[in-house]
Amino acid sequence: MLTAMRLVVYSTLPVPVRAQLERGLPAGVEVVYASDLPSAAQAAACQSSEVILGNPPPAWLAGPLPHLRLWQLDSAGFDRYQGLAVAAPVANMGDYFAWPCAETMVAGLLALYRAVPELARLQAAARWVGAPIRERMGLLRDKRVVILGAGTIAQAVQQQLSGFTQAVQLLARTSPLAQLHTTAELLAALPHTDIVINCLPGSADNFFAETEFAAMAPGSLYASVGRGNTTNEPALLAALQTGHLGGAVLDVTAQEPLPASHPFWAMPQVLLTQHTGGGQPQEAAGKVAQLLRNLSLLQAGQPLENLVELGRGY
Repeated sequence: MLTAMRLVVYSTLPVPVRAQLERGLPAGVEVVYASDLPSAAQAAACQSSEVILGNPPPAWLAGPLPHLRLWQLDSAGFDRYQGLAVAAPVANMGDYFAWPCAETMVAGLLALYRAVPELARLQAAARWVGAPIRERMGLLRDKRVVILGAGTIAQAVQQQLSGFTQAVQLLARTSPLAQLHTTAELLAALPHTDIVINCLPGSADNFFAETEFAAMAPGSLYASVGRGNTTNEPALLAALQTGHLGGAVLDVTAQEPLPASHPFWAMPQVLLTQHTGGGQPQEAAGKVAQLLRNLSLLQAGQPLENLVELGRGY
């Protein structure tokens, strides 16, 4: 039984969602909202709690956490916590954000192929071009795709692309779902690939760099929804500027917000979705629902949903 436990909520929750949480908590679980505490008391509250919801500063959780029984992150990514040694189960929101992130990737690719950004600019200028644009449009249908990663986001992208193409390969070192497992296999596949979609976690730092971009087929597209640091952005920029790549859809960048001076802003072949990929209605309510499910599973002694290993990065 979960008795005499304290839940510290670091996430910012609207009042109605707080009420949803409090209605759903098991008996004996006390909830404390970090934002209601003095700043000086917030770290200590997290360090002494049995359950944490949210993503507090890593330094707060660097020491012993003798009471912690569950840490429910409110994000899919958690690379900034990779150096922490937390003995308690840690769960993320991978399943919850997978489908909207995948929709953003598919929407962005469709937008580039169907010239939607260009048409939107023309609409804003009340300028009709029409027929010449038709001649430059492409199709997502039957494209050859490599997805970097085999986690929940990658699987959702693969599922959504099944309506357009069956030529999809996943890259992952050990996952049985993947068709590609090594860098050598990836490099062999890239010249015959139309689209690369990066769904890698932040632990894969600088994974896709000069060699990989050079191996991509001329005119192919690159998309990224994992973590910005997994893409070598100078190499991507060079591939776009030379015309080697046909375009890019970037939900994540190495620096966020992306500086106003960055060349990506001015490139018509780049679609920046500003880390909105996981956006969906009632996000905060969905995070609370995930926490309540895991609390129920913890109470029943059952395996938790979306468990991750901080040290491995996934």
